[in-house]
Amino acid sequence: MKVAVVDYGSGNLASASRALALAAERLQLSAEVVITADPDAVARADRIVLPGQGAFADCAAGLAAVSGMRDAIEAHATRGNPFLGICVGMQLMAERGLEHAVTPGFGWIKGDVAEMPATGLRLPQMGWNGLDFEIGAHELLEGLTPGDHAYFVHSYALIDGVPAETIATTDYGGPVVAFVAAGNRAGTQFHVEKSQEVGIRILMNFLRWNP
Repeated sequence: MKVAVVDYGSGNLASASRALALAAERLQLSAEVVITADPDAVARADRIVLPGQGAFADCAAGLAAVSGMRDAIEAHATRGNPFLGICVGMQLMAERGLEHAVTPGFGWIKGDVAEMPATGLRLPQMGWNGLDFEIGAHELLEGLTPGDHAYFVHSYALIDGVPAETIATTDYGGPVVAFVAAGNRAGTQFHVEKSQEVGIRILMNFLRWNP
């Protein structure tokens, strides 16, 4: 199995790669995890992971600046291969980002990415927070327990989405979308690569996921 961690100048690439390698080791799975800015390598991969940190518009621009990369990701996902977006990588799955400017996303999930209301709370939300979900809601949540904590760093979140595409939420002044999935494409608002055993479990589930 070849897993491509997309390098477009944003995201915790080394951390994501190490976490994926550990997940593969736990599964005793022969997996080659590569960090790459080569669209051809992304197109040939069995699975794609798209990390991201910073502003939606900046990440979208960084992705567009790598010639052929967005098309390679689109083609890969259209073929039904598993895709995982992390933090802004997950946000890019949405229809639009509203941070600084209106920026189109991939449009794979419904909704926009907008500033969290979080009345009376500090932004960004930074630190550990519990996940709320129904047992059996999705294969990628297998082995987790509602209330398990993941590591978040964000001020913007998905709004006006479709409930069927939200598989887990967290609470920060109200429900916040934490985990989305639509067909073979999934994304976490939290950083799986920083979420210790919870994150490793999700990555293990991703590596054996056959949507």
